[in-house]
Amino acid sequence: MQAGKLSTYLSKGAIWGFIVLELIFFSVAGEFLSITDKAFMDIDNMLLLLKQSAPIGIIAIGMTIIMINGNIDLSVGAIFALSGIILLDSMTWPIFAGLGNWVIPVSWLLALLTGITLGFINGLIVWKTGVDAFIVTLGSMLGYRGLVFMYNGENPTSHLNWTLVDFAELEFLGLHTATWFLLIVTAIIWFIMTRTVHGRNAYAIGDNREAAVNAGIRVGPHMLINFMIIGFLAALSAVVFYSESGSVNPNDGQLYELWVITAVVLGGTKLTGGAGSIISTFGGVIAIQLLRKGLGHIGADTSTVNLVIGIILIAVLILDRQLNAKGKEELKI
Repeated sequence: MQAGKLSTYLSKGAIWGFIVLELIFFSVAGEFLSITDKAFMDIDNMLLLLKQSAPIGIIAIGMTIIMINGNIDLSVGAIFALSGIILLDSMTWPIFAGLGNWVIPVSWLLALLTGITLGFINGLIVWKTGVDAFIVTLGSMLGYRGLVFMYNGENPTSHLNWTLVDFAELEFLGLHTATWFLLIVTAIIWFIMTRTVHGRNAYAIGDNREAAVNAGIRVGPHMLINFMIIGFLAALSAVVFYSESGSVNPNDGQLYELWVITAVVLGGTKLTGGAGSIISTFGGVIAIQLLRKGLGHIGADTSTVNLVIGIILIAVLILDRQLNAKGKEELKI
């Protein structure tokens, strides 16, 4: 099998094989090492895993678009936290005092607009200055996190609306509300990336930006839209998560960008752009959550979980590099 074909197979199919191996390993290991009497593949355990995958998963779907484009966004964790603060705090604003529970959709809208606006700022700077997205979003990550702390100091922002909590805890066909949001977002973005001109352009720009410009693709506006999409999805993730928890800590969302990027890369999306799959990213999210939950199931602590996932990420990057047909001439054996 040629390197390019093998790389394509691995990027599209290997993540699901890895998930199967995880399920087998933790099911067997759990029989001997589990700190509970509950089986790892218990149906309630798996449904909870899907629910817990939603906050990272929703953002990871948006990050896939950005990385296919050849960019990256390091500010998603800060956008997540700031949008959550706007969601909960706006419910207590005097201007909305007479709305009753109708304040919920208003607060949702304000939170989502916050994410879109912050994503717009990122995209506009990348477009108009030509500065690499890594540098721009590194700066905005620090700036947006500063806004989070300026908003309410070191104190958490809290507001528990029981109607909102009931909605967040609702189950339909056995799946939690958060899981449905993740599945719907995955389906919509998959459709955009595989069935629309915008999706095809994303791959073209990531593969060869100069050729895309010569082909008449408006690269700047296209990237701006994608940064707005990931800003929206980071805010949507906050809406889904904080609707149930009702409290935002100023440090919430830290390291989210690293978890998200790990999930996207594990799903086969290339850091250099031009290749990636929304469905495989979904698999990457599930794989990471399985690792976290599975290692916890057999008694591993947080540091061990981070170490294992870090090692796996490095291994995936090295393997991708060795099998990438474009870099074949640079291979060192």
